[in-house]
Amino acid sequence: MLFRIVALLILLPNVLLAQHTIKGVFTPAKDYKVVLLYKVTPTVSEYITNTEVQKDGSFQFQLDASAEKGIYRIVYAVPQEDYNFDVIYNGKEDVVLAFNSETGVSFKSSTENKLLASYTSSMSAITKSINNYFREGRKDTLALKTIFKTQREAQTRYEKLADNTITLHFIKANRPYIPKKYEDVKTYVKNLKIHYFDNIDFNNKILQSSSFLQERMLNYVFGISTDGKDDITNYKNNIDVFCDAIKTVPANVKRILLTDLWQEMVDLGLEPVANHISNHYLLDVAKLLKDNELVDALIQYTNLSIGHKAPDFSFVVEKDKQKTTKKLSELNSAEKYIVLFWSSTCSHCLDEIPQLQKFLKTRTKEKIKVIAIGLEDDNKIWKEKIKAFPEFIHVLGLGKWENPIGNKYGVTATPTYFLLNKEKRIINKPENFEALKAVLVK
Repeated sequence: MLFRIVALLILLPNVLLAQHTIKGVFTPAKDYKVVLLYKVTPTVSEYITNTEVQKDGSFQFQLDASAEKGIYRIVYAVPQEDYNFDVIYNGKEDVVLAFNSETGVSFKSSTENKLLASYTSSMSAITKSINNYFREGRKDTLALKTIFKTQREAQTRYEKLADNTITLHFIKANRPYIPKKYEDVKTYVKNLKIHYFDNIDFNNKILQSSSFLQERMLNYVFGISTDGKDDITNYKNNIDVFCDAIKTVPANVKRILLTDLWQEMVDLGLEPVANHISNHYLLDVAKLLKDNELVDALIQYTNLSIGHKAPDFSFVVEKDKQKTTKKLSELNSAEKYIVLFWSSTCSHCLDEIPQLQKFLKTRTKEKIKVIAIGLEDDNKIWKEKIKAFPEFIHVLGLGKWENPIGNKYGVTATPTYFLLNKEKRIINKPENFEALKAVLVK
């Protein structure tokens, strides 16, 4: 009897501190090499570990016995913010999954993850039935009310199944607007928009520690449309509604959400929308948090937007062995100006600049002046290369990637082009010479 008690005491700590795993299989296996695991918190993703993907696509993370329950993020490629998915770890069970880049993630083991996946699938099927009803122009009001009843019952059932789980936070937050009586499509869509954020607690730490809030934000901004409004106006209106919904959220969480939304608009080239986010919401948050890096990035992006005056800079012009200092803003010899950032050691530049020179010679009726800023470590090669382009205004930008002029214009690659009008306002930012040529020809 004593032996059994001693053996039980020895085994007890191991039982209490049982370790769990997150494991799975990636397909096709050849596309994956390494996966990383992060613990997600409201403000930062904490790196936990990484592991190699085996030849058969399998991987496994052994969680420490003290691993906290919550949301974990699996990253499988770069950029990390684009190639990842979240899993729920409740501290009680292993998580087994399968992932394919086309079909997404499916869970083979883990009660909570499987429950959330089942809920998402069921509610999506019901939403599809509602969409089909309206799209087909059906008039059977009883049929629609039956679908709404099914939706309400499904929501209630899953909330009960998820009681006392992490999953419940997501199911409750995802509770849709469900009419209590028949509604025509116009009324239904209007109410969907009005009640979109009703059940989302933006201060919920679990939701903040996942991609849920970002996904809902993007779905609303891009998915909700208003009749008679152009896309830009519609996006701005939706952003105003979203920002009103998160007005009580802590500044550091608000910064994450709004920065993601701002960057999305930047990536899409929607400058007016990006600047709306910055000027009305994000810039104030960045200043409040004393995030000077973000403040500078927002201001620079605004200053380099279409329609804004190009950042001014000084340069030295030599004529008849006389050197004079001029500013971009003082130039008045052309109708258009091309501010070109290049480097004498950049192969793309040495390919495109002669093409630009040749093209401009065919545009003799237009007064176009090129200000070519060479981002260089020294002037040795640059001095020789510029001799081939005597009609350009040449500016030596020592310091290369740390050059003050290049920094003002946010230059991170060469060649970079800015097209200005005679008032030195930015009218286009072509990606390359062919794009510049197309703009000038048009």
